[in-house]
Amino acid sequence: MMKEHKTKNIFMQGPISPSFIADSIAKHSTKTEIGAHDIFLGQVRADEVNGQKVKAIEYTAYEEMALEKMHMIREAIFEKYNLTCMHIHHSLGEIAAGEICLFVFTSSAHRKAAIEACNEVVERIKAELPVWGKEIFEDATHQWKVNQ
Repeated sequence: MMKEHKTKNIFMQGPISPSFIADSIAKHSTKTEIGAHDIFLGQVRADEVNGQKVKAIEYTAYEEMALEKMHMIREAIFEKYNLTCMHIHHSLGEIAAGEICLFVFTSSAHRKAAIEACNEVVERIKAELPVWGKEIFEDATHQWKVNQ
């Protein structure tokens, strides 16, 4: 029987800083059974929509429901892939174009498991979590709701 992992809060207010990402990577140097890491970084794009340029996205979530669903996804991924660890961080609040809003970090003894697990986690987050992004335009009089 597989060990159950505890529910983790994946949400953080504001953008995910490069120093946070670097620190997360550095903390794994003592885990010498790891041979591979895979990282996905989601960054806010300065898209143009109807002639308006996106300056930021405001992320909101049904946090309790999202954390419950994320826990189920984590358990399924740990069961499917031979991972050493998995870390997921998703921004809430206003994230400016160019800033990081999603950080998924998987580690395993071998690269295939880390790569495939990271990809599946990202796809499932996008498809299954109740998280929304509202585009904020340079001309703030126009706002459109979009899914993350």
